[in-house]
Amino acid sequence: MNILVINAGSSSLKYQIINILSQQVLAKGLAERIGIEGGRIKHQYATNEGFGEYILEENLPEHATAFEAITGLLTHPDFGVIENPESIKAIGHRVVHGGEKFTKTQIITPEVKEAIKTLIPLAPLHNPANLIGIEASEKFFPNAVQVAVFDTAFFATLPEHAYRYAIPKKFYTDNSIRVYGFHGTSHKFVYNEAKKILKNDHLKAITIHLGNGASMAAVNENGESIDTTLGFGPLCGLAMGTRSGDIDPSVIFYMVEELGFSLQEVKNILNKESGMLGLGGSSDARDINEKCEQGDADAKLTLELYTYRIKKYIGSYFAALNGIDTIIFTAGLGENDAVVRSWSCKNLEALGIKLDEEANVKFNHTKVPVEIQAPESKVKILIIPTNEELEIAQQTYELIK
Repeated sequence: MNILVINAGSSSLKYQIINILSQQVLAKGLAERIGIEGGRIKHQYATNEGFGEYILEENLPEHATAFEAITGLLTHPDFGVIENPESIKAIGHRVVHGGEKFTKTQIITPEVKEAIKTLIPLAPLHNPANLIGIEASEKFFPNAVQVAVFDTAFFATLPEHAYRYAIPKKFYTDNSIRVYGFHGTSHKFVYNEAKKILKNDHLKAITIHLGNGASMAAVNENGESIDTTLGFGPLCGLAMGTRSGDIDPSVIFYMVEELGFSLQEVKNILNKESGMLGLGGSSDARDINEKCEQGDADAKLTLELYTYRIKKYIGSYFAALNGIDTIIFTAGLGENDAVVRSWSCKNLEALGIKLDEEANVKFNHTKVPVEIQAPESKVKILIIPTNEELEIAQQTYELIK
């Protein structure tokens, strides 16, 4: 069965076709600059030698136009991989926010779409684009079953003492203000992969997703997330590429009341000008590492703060889980930054956590799951490349098979 996976952003659309039985990627691509001059689709298709590539450059005034072009590429006689749209039996859509309503993967109905609309205030940048992607795919693949996979669903198991904030109850009951968590599809995927690798169906794990956005999750022996660093929105917890992570709310009041910034300006600073960018001058960890090697004090502080936050949450989640079996690093930095992994695991021997520094460097940029703990480490330390598209395809298949 071929499943099409869609991840629609406000001006982009990522896609993959996966044969779910063989788990082979038949085609993948990215449509960029939708609604902006200079649209472009990078389309890759499976060949006997690997992947061929075709670049389509044309204006894409809306998502429907992009979907039409992608459909043409997927069915093209030279670089297509399906005969016609009817070859796709199901389409799995990444939907960022499911609120408290959607705690599991759902077949998309008019009622589900309407409910996703009502959640737009909780994810104003993402849910509208996700909906547009759904409606465009319904137009060009009318016979396929449309399925929504929610990023927040993995955190539906958080206990109330973990997802509630210590503010008046009415803000939860009337306004749905609570911890929702994000990157759930990635956390779930790497946790399930770790169970296979370690041959243990009852792992206690800390999953660490380090991309431009970053989050951690505590997962108990039943595979249930019991805590996570991201909350009502994607700003708290770890320091990130451009986001501040945890900050005393008093700083925000001070910036507004004493320094004269508007709330919109503060929001922009904390979301787009902080994190690695604000501390070290670049949101790209490769630049920060290079500056650090050259003796730049700001870059060194950036890495120290970034990894210290990770260590603090490792300790916190170790306590919440009453011990752990494994730590899992994933996503851009988690998979490809040996310095971040090394500094994050330093001086944790008291918790039974010790990294093998040689293995950490040797297996940087790994394409397959690997163990990088020292022989005497009581806790397994894994690098597992995330694959959110495969997780979405698998959840879609499980729902409709």
